[in-house]
Amino acid sequence: MIVILAEKPDQGKLLASPFPSVKREGYIEIQPCSQFPHGAKVTWAIGHLVELKNPDEYDPSWKKWSLASLPIIPERFEYKVTKDKAKQFRVVKSLLKEASQIIIGTDAAREGENIARLLIMMAGASRKPTKRLWLSSYTDHAVRKGFAALKEGKESEPLFYEAQARQIGDWLVGINASRLYTLLLQQKGIRENFSVGRVQTPVLKLIYDRQKEIEQFKPEPFFELEGEFTVKNGKYNGKIQKKFKTEEEMRRAVSPEITSETNQYDAKVKDRKVQEKRLKPPQLHSLSTLQSNLNRRTKMSPTTVLKTVQKLYEKGYVSYPRTDSQYITEEEFTYLKSNIKGYQTTFSIDFTPKSLYPSKRFVDAGKVKDHYAIVPTEKLVTPAKFASFSPQEKTVYEEIVKTALKMFMEDHVYDETVITTSIGKNDFLSKGRTVKVTGWKALEGKGEKKEGEQPLPEVTAGEAARAVLNVKEGMTQPPKPYTLGQLITLMKTAGKYIEDKEMKDALNAAEGLGTEATRAGIIDTLLLREFIEVNKNSVSVTQKGSILCEAVDGTLLSKPEMTAKWETFLKGIGTGEKSKDVFIENAGKLCFALMEQAKTDVGRVNTEGLAAAVQHEGAICLCPVCKEGNILDRKSYYGCSGYMKGCKQSFQKKILNKTISPAQIKLLCEKGKTRKIKGFKGKKTFDAYLVLKNGKIEFSFS
Repeated sequence: MIVILAEKPDQGKLLASPFPSVKREGYIEIQPCSQFPHGAKVTWAIGHLVELKNPDEYDPSWKKWSLASLPIIPERFEYKVTKDKAKQFRVVKSLLKEASQIIIGTDAAREGENIARLLIMMAGASRKPTKRLWLSSYTDHAVRKGFAALKEGKESEPLFYEAQARQIGDWLVGINASRLYTLLLQQKGIRENFSVGRVQTPVLKLIYDRQKEIEQFKPEPFFELEGEFTVKNGKYNGKIQKKFKTEEEMRRAVSPEITSETNQYDAKVKDRKVQEKRLKPPQLHSLSTLQSNLNRRTKMSPTTVLKTVQKLYEKGYVSYPRTDSQYITEEEFTYLKSNIKGYQTTFSIDFTPKSLYPSKRFVDAGKVKDHYAIVPTEKLVTPAKFASFSPQEKTVYEEIVKTALKMFMEDHVYDETVITTSIGKNDFLSKGRTVKVTGWKALEGKGEKKEGEQPLPEVTAGEAARAVLNVKEGMTQPPKPYTLGQLITLMKTAGKYIEDKEMKDALNAAEGLGTEATRAGIIDTLLLREFIEVNKNSVSVTQKGSILCEAVDGTLLSKPEMTAKWETFLKGIGTGEKSKDVFIENAGKLCFALMEQAKTDVGRVNTEGLAAAVQHEGAICLCPVCKEGNILDRKSYYGCSGYMKGCKQSFQKKILNKTISPAQIKLLCEKGKTRKIKGFKGKKTFDAYLVLKNGKIEFSFS
């Protein structure tokens, strides 16, 4: 019997959809057919069904956080079945035991390989014949083609070792560094839990550095001299291409023809240059470019983009989303070309393709590694079907399709005109552009007009002009905080923050901090751990985040170099050139090195006044039980900041499908009772007050 392993139920359905099949409990049975003469069974994980054990599951004494127990390094690493997913694991294990051949059909990448291989290992089926299905699209045609060209299981096995090494290395650093810094900062009066990670901490430090740059920025005044020029055919604006620190400095710099007594002058057109410029269609999307683009245009968060494009992928409308490539092969180009009309129909647009031949800007098999760029599949979407998409699905799908269509369109062509107008020896520059061919920009919104897009009148060299001058006064501006979309780009291009050339090259080769699949999750982790906040799409570091950044400043944990070294080694494991065991051994050595370094680093952190600041940051009210800590919004629940001292007081955020607001929690803790809350959903919908008795919430109807 052939058993096919998918990553999720939806993926399992897609793998079975081209064949006659019957749905069973926890799997789908493919009936005998030409591709599977004896049938097959498709089963699935639900994300990670198997995970590394917790420290206390190796040694009960490791449950208590203490400096004496660090570093925690088990003799051998063991796995367990995720508790809430045990039912599905039993189904998978039963099927794998019966299997005569296993086909791994999880996502074709490092983590997908890890999910499948751990299931096979935990089910005791590691010695069974194994094949690998390698897909970048889930259309029926692509699935059939994939099953007809299965790879030998041995070919992708090194990806499992790479994933194991990454997983264990991150476990070692995360467990040990988090406990180490939490306990050391606790000794200095900071009663908080500090999560530390190989990728999340350098990202936090980069955000912190930008915030410090903004805080320490000293604005300075500047002066510019602008002119409005009138000629025979109209008016245009221009300015001297220099900023001055004072108005006096500006007056000294300009020639005597310009005085402070009048602002109207005779001028002359000195020169007019026109240059044709071309903007080629944008490259196809990787996940990072899709996330940053949509966040910039629509403020959609990177996590929402990832979840949405994953849904579209699982429905078969777009190709594999977790890709770092912006290129496709000739095969994808061929089907995209043949479906141009279908894609145009979805969005009621019409254009005649400029070229139907592949361009190296988009089509280059040599630049496609595991997966190609995110493009629409052959599965066309009718206007009626598109209307049924969620708002997020519409936005994401439209961006992917239109980006693919743009590669068949003409360049955007415009004339850039530069006029130099002089008053005596003072030259004023004016820039303008005239669109000649709209090209691919016809698929974009109009957007805001930018400087240099003013229409300029026809002028000739030597033509007389009349000028009205104006002194523009301004202040230099600090850098802006990162947006969520810019954080994705920041992680991808983190190599530019490294001075050492070898390390810079290594991190660039590793495509920056994190992977296409994990970058949105890293941002979510920083938010969940309350290290950063997001306000109107701008990211800032909290007091808690600032303390951790100061504590790790200067260490490998704060720098992108560590990930550069790790990812270089990990890729070597994935290609079979390096050893998983050596990597894990080195990760253990790093934990020992951190012990001594952290004591010195945390010792120099000035925490005076910070303990109270962190405790009150985001505080809703005083804890009604311990009377020392504050009740904080912990994203998924409300909890006391004094939990490290033993206070376990917490409140659910949702009670009978009703979200409890911070204001209601404040009333509950301070007055012992809320106002009447409407819409609790038990067997029937009802209204009630919440009252606090001995730290527990109860309903009151009077």
